[in-house]
Amino acid sequence: MTTTISRLYDNYSDAERAVRRLEAAGVPHSDISIVANNSDNWYGSSTGKVDRDRDGVDDRAEGAGTGAGIGAGLGSAAGLLAGLGLLAIPGLGPVVAAGWLASTAVGAAAGAATGGIVGALTQAGVSKEDASRYAEGVRRGGTLVSARISEPDRSRLDALLHEKSVNLQDRSTAWQKSGWNGFDAASPPLSPEDVGRERELYGAGMRGR
Repeated sequence: MTTTISRLYDNYSDAERAVRRLEAAGVPHSDISIVANNSDNWYGSSTGKVDRDRDGVDDRAEGAGTGAGIGAGLGSAAGLLAGLGLLAIPGLGPVVAAGWLASTAVGAAAGAATGGIVGALTQAGVSKEDASRYAEGVRRGGTLVSARISEPDRSRLDALLHEKSVNLQDRSTAWQKSGWNGFDAASPPLSPEDVGRERELYGAGMRGR
């Protein structure tokens, strides 16, 4: 029996490491997906440059020199992350994505009342409540990693995604206190400034599911 596991991350670099852990554990590239907010154009398809700190230097080069950095090896290594591309998903705006979830979201579910990403997640077996939270998390600047796995492997692979993931319950409770009632694909995407504020607000806390 196949099931879907997902985690939301505040930082793309944390999500990238989660993808690599899944791949190292033997999960096929075709069963992993990543969707990252790109409202601030940190990933450019024309130049291939990844520059989230806006210092004019490709973060991959910086990462190679320091052993850290966002997106180290992005696009140059084999695997899911080599297939990243720019997409627009209803309610999310511009994203950088690869894998089955993004394809489904842009395909049959696009334009649906629930929104492409929510429809894709629920179709994969994620509860509507969690799907709405994941979608809102990406809308607010986060990165979503999902994997289709066999049920017997769930505990083992779930643990690989846990590190530095967002506590979805706590995060959605915080959103609700400010008036959020659920993901709305008809709402305009957040501006880069709004996304920046969200990242500053939550970037250092509320980890773990």
